[in-house]
Amino acid sequence: MLGVALSTPAREAALDRLERESFDCVVIGGGISGAGIAREAAQRGLAVALLEAEDFASGTSSRSSKLVHGGLRYLAQAEFRLVRKAALERKVIHQVAPHLAQPRWMIVPSRSWTTHLKVRTGIAAYEKLGAVEGEDLHPGWSREELALQEPGLDLEALKYATVYREYLTDDAHLVLANLRSAGALGTVSLNHAPVDAILREGDIAVGVEAVCRFTGRRVRVRARCVINAAGPWVEPIRRLEDPSAPSLLHLSKGVHIVIPAERLPVKNMVICFKDDGRLIFVIRRDQCVYIGTTDTSYPGGPQIWPEITREDVEYLLEAVNDHFRTEPVRPEEVTAAWAGLRPLVAEPGKPPGEISRRDEVLVGPARVITVAGGKLTGYRLMAEETVEKAAEVCGLRLAPDPGEEPLLPGGDFHGDLERLAGELVTEFGIARDCAARLARLHGSEARQVARIGTEPLLPGAPILASEVDWAVEHEAACSVEDVLYRRMCSVWYVPGAREDTVEPVAERMAALLGWDAVRTRKEVSECKARLAYELSFLARSAA
Repeated sequence: MLGVALSTPAREAALDRLERESFDCVVIGGGISGAGIAREAAQRGLAVALLEAEDFASGTSSRSSKLVHGGLRYLAQAEFRLVRKAALERKVIHQVAPHLAQPRWMIVPSRSWTTHLKVRTGIAAYEKLGAVEGEDLHPGWSREELALQEPGLDLEALKYATVYREYLTDDAHLVLANLRSAGALGTVSLNHAPVDAILREGDIAVGVEAVCRFTGRRVRVRARCVINAAGPWVEPIRRLEDPSAPSLLHLSKGVHIVIPAERLPVKNMVICFKDDGRLIFVIRRDQCVYIGTTDTSYPGGPQIWPEITREDVEYLLEAVNDHFRTEPVRPEEVTAAWAGLRPLVAEPGKPPGEISRRDEVLVGPARVITVAGGKLTGYRLMAEETVEKAAEVCGLRLAPDPGEEPLLPGGDFHGDLERLAGELVTEFGIARDCAARLARLHGSEARQVARIGTEPLLPGAPILASEVDWAVEHEAACSVEDVLYRRMCSVWYVPGAREDTVEPVAERMAALLGWDAVRTRKEVSECKARLAYELSFLARSAA
């Protein structure tokens, strides 16, 4: 099969192909579940189409804690099978995309020796389940070493600490990498194309109907199998197949907040314990530190941008201020924030924090395959299960499992990210912080981005103007929001480069895509409104 690029200039050609060809399966949903399924199906020899209502990774899959992790806290819920699968998967993702699974130390401080022993026992079990070995085994840090590594921690109250290995990722780029890998095998993926009907022959689903948000063009995509991987939007898609489909999900809201690293100068990743039993992550990323997450029931229907309240922010800051001896951080010091919805498989009577993160694959009356629940880290295994079920139900013939997992785009570099960043500095003369960003987001493909050009998008900011070109031509970015939030990820991690980046990105996209002045102004206005809404909890609380 011919490779299919994720290219916005080729969008019309993708629509033509979706309309013209017949596929083995069409996947609804462009988050990590859908992207993983598309890649797995393509690797097993199937002709695949994928449709996403908004942008790829625009929902849950860009609002996580950005960790490829086994879920240490699920051991307390006796979810041993889930933890083992996820802990082992960390290794696989690191092998195929080392830039998207960066090993970092996670510090678990304790106030008492009893708690410390429980944590150490749990981590030992976690490492055994995940077959952790060698330099990745948890080290024994002395109090002096802890003070050296994290001097901001309140070491008078937090007298003990255990350290273990977890992996930092960029969730949106993990989705894009999987979609681009699927595209290299012939998959046609289209964002901003919501599905609003299931096509049928008799009682059997034989495809979907979708509409392009930008042109209004409708396409009928014919396929032998329809897979619903729409995350929080699984239920609306199920009801296109069966209006009487029972409720399946419990939506949980997770909020993260960002503050300048100079305000909370952590070096590693730290777990803070809340009185209600939740674990709050404090994670350094470039010149920022982000903190999360909350876990509260979300009673409304699925939303791309759930509201962030003052209470959400204060809940997170309370944990930080209770563990660090710096001047207490105030809500007004938050520079960015994000909220997402977790599509948990409902367990009546349980609060969100106690609901299992297991995934579930269902078959509807028209043979639509629905996948719900799951964790970011376990997306590959969920994809394998879903594709196997689709083949069984819809009579698809799968090629043999390829065995060894192929590298994801950008994963073919030697050494670590620091070495790669140093090579970029030497080869292209770009600043170290810019090179580090590019290496983390693109891996070996950072060189291709830099070859387009090394002109800064803004004076003094660690962002290249060529990143916009790459996002449009290779990552299907269609709007300014797509670029800033999910391709460059700069609005969260580059302090002071939020609103100032909107107009330069819009102008460059206008030149690349032929936008007129009206479209360009609309893009600027909408993105600035989005940035303001993100921090609107401050204005609401002051009113």
